[in-house]
Formats: sequence, structure tokens, C-alpha cells
Amino acid sequence: QVQLVESGGGLVQPGGSLKLSCKASGMIRSIYGMAWYRQAPGKQRELVAGITSGGSTNYSDSVKGRFTISRDNAENTVYLQMNSLKPEDTAVYSCNAQITPWSKQYSINYWGQGTQVTVSS
Repeated sequence: QVQLVESGGGLVQPGGSLKLSCKASGMIRSIYGMAWYRQAPGKQRELVAGITSGGSTNYSDSVKGRFTISRDNAENTVYLQMNSLKPEDTAVYSCNAQITPWSKQYSINYWGQGTQVTVSS
């Protein structure tokens, strides 16, 4: 059973920093793209940042220059370093990954359970 488990959320003051982690575990054959999404109350879920297995990255315009996505392929983990946080960054952040389990010959889209990030003074 493949699963994604996030950690690192919490309450931070405006201008502060947080680092989120998401580790994939289980019987994994391959991991392709990994990404972070977020959903604020009353809003649609949006892509925050993505990273390919080769390390190419993309960011939403709202976080570009403040957030950094990275991954450790040996640890099956993706990170999101969030700096200069703003109140509008408050949301539930969820990890997403395209993973081929050992039992399959194709990739499946997996989601973590989400972690709350609150930016407030």
C-alpha cells in the first residue's frame, strides 16, 4: 500500500518560514512528478509548486521567489521551503505524486492527507 505522509505545517507569523515534508512509503517501483497543492477556505485547490524526477521545477506566480520545492529521490521525499509567508498563504497544503507501485505497470496519482499552514500575527 503506497501512501504519502506530510509534516511540518503549523502557525507562523507573517514574514516567517516553514518547511513542509512529504514522504512516500510502501511498495514503490518508481516516482515521477511530485507537487504541492493548497486549498484555502472557500477557494479551489491550486498548484503551488511541482518538481519532475529530474529536478525541473515550476511555481505558481503567487509563490515564485518565496517558496522552493525540492526532492530527495533516495528518501522518496519532497519538500516545500516557504519563506516570507503572508496571511494569504494560509491553507491546507497537500502533497501529490505520480507513483508506479510494484504491483502495477502504470503510474497512479496519490495524495497526502494534507497539513494546515496558518499565517497570522
